[in-house]
Amino acid sequence: MTNLLADATSPYLLQHADNPVHWRPWGREAFDAARQRNVPVLLSVGYAACHWCHVMAHESFENPQIAVLMNESFVSVKVDREERPDVDAVYMDAVTAMTGQGGWPMTVFLTPEGEPFYAGTYFPPQRRGEMPGFPDVLRAVSGTWRDRADDVRDQAAAVLARIDQLREDHSMSADGGPLSAADCASAVDVLVKQYDYARGGFGGTPKFPPSMVLEFLARHHARTGSADALLMAEGTLRAMAGGGIYDQLVGGFARYSVDADWVVPHFEKMLYDNALLARVALHVGQVSGRPLGARVAEETADFLVADLGTAEGGFASALDADTEGVEGRYYVWTPDQLVDVLGDVDGRWAAELLEVTDEGTFEDGSSTLQLRTPPDDPERWQRVRERLALARSTRVKPARDDKVVTAWNGMAIAALAEIGAARRRSELIAAAVRCGELLWRVHWTGERLLRVSRDGEPGTAHGVLEDYAWVCEGWLVLYQVTGDLHWFARAVTVLDAALAAFPDSEGAFFDTASDAEELVRRPREWTDNATPCGQSALASATLTAAAL
Repeated sequence: MTNLLADATSPYLLQHADNPVHWRPWGREAFDAARQRNVPVLLSVGYAACHWCHVMAHESFENPQIAVLMNESFVSVKVDREERPDVDAVYMDAVTAMTGQGGWPMTVFLTPEGEPFYAGTYFPPQRRGEMPGFPDVLRAVSGTWRDRADDVRDQAAAVLARIDQLREDHSMSADGGPLSAADCASAVDVLVKQYDYARGGFGGTPKFPPSMVLEFLARHHARTGSADALLMAEGTLRAMAGGGIYDQLVGGFARYSVDADWVVPHFEKMLYDNALLARVALHVGQVSGRPLGARVAEETADFLVADLGTAEGGFASALDADTEGVEGRYYVWTPDQLVDVLGDVDGRWAAELLEVTDEGTFEDGSSTLQLRTPPDDPERWQRVRERLALARSTRVKPARDDKVVTAWNGMAIAALAEIGAARRRSELIAAAVRCGELLWRVHWTGERLLRVSRDGEPGTAHGVLEDYAWVCEGWLVLYQVTGDLHWFARAVTVLDAALAAFPDSEGAFFDTASDAEELVRRPREWTDNATPCGQSALASATLTAAAL
């Protein structure tokens, strides 16, 4: 038997195509093989830009001795969470139910019927403190399955029952009534108590860009004039845009900050983060009347087009955190490196402006670039910025996950079209139009949306609810910006398909269509996370369509 990932659409799966592990893609064939061999399924879920996914791959999946353990005792299945968010959601519920937390890489052991019975995230190759070594886990799970299979199946049933109970508890926590103005004001009061007035954002570490919270605060200020809402929205945007989480040279945000001051990011850049943040930056600038929001929106939009744009007109999913196996190498600088590029005078000026120190703010004496105060000479800063960006472009670039995800491209369309219209940037609108045409031509089958494409070729995974919602949101913004009625007609066509395929019996919606592949549970998310959940995104798209 050989590794079966070589024909995958997903760059993440292709990263594992040469592993000595006998990986299979997700599908019926893998579970049939597990039943025939009477062994568990080892499900490994991650994504191409995930740093710890790379670490576990190098430590364990490329290790011939560990691969032997996996191949002898398991059917190993590799899943790209971005290509199959439905599979990821179902088993992430299991991981959190069993361990109290989740993350990637996600490692789940399943019965041949797909029922989870043991799970974790990253496992090191040898025991590390309280964390067991991956080979020890493999031997223990394999031995338990061999000697006590009935107990394993009882455990799997208990896990699924726990997931069902958690879902029931969550659905009972909301009264189902419409939000009122008082509810929104109460939400602002809660956020005031959580807001970090010294550093911007909410909570401690790590700090994630709170895209949906900022959108809510901007809209709440526009409706009510709330000074608290505007202070938190603009203060958070200013703190993030001045920190190392923001790319001071070409625009765009990294995934999150490992510290409370937004200085050191986890360096991967995701399409969905930047599409959402570009749009909300525009909105914050519009309600504040100050230039910060417009600057960040335009710079981030330019980053999307320049660094994530594909030849077919879509937008790639992500840029990796690592370069040559080292996280952040592409983005960080030392004072000497600045002087080498800019000369002594401009180099020292830039080091002071960007807080690049001899001690460093990152690793090995290097620093991220921060821009906490406006430069005293904006024209000089622009020249320095361009020279540094040009010099950095000669470094080895981070790997790019160039699959085109429907939902995230819908977010990009909405952001680019709206920013293009507001800032009179016709080339941004043109980029949104090209992407919109790609999604209609390649991702829409005439009856259903597909989740991904790559190099203009569609993948096989069916779209989930967020795909339908966000492609319609993007097309509806294009209609409003261009006046071309076909964007509205296309959006209504796809919305009708979503309203027919995803609803439950009580007026809410599942994340998978009624004719989608049957999993051990049908996923349905009620809360926003890094992106709006499918239900809230669909609410926005249907409301906009109805208004138009």
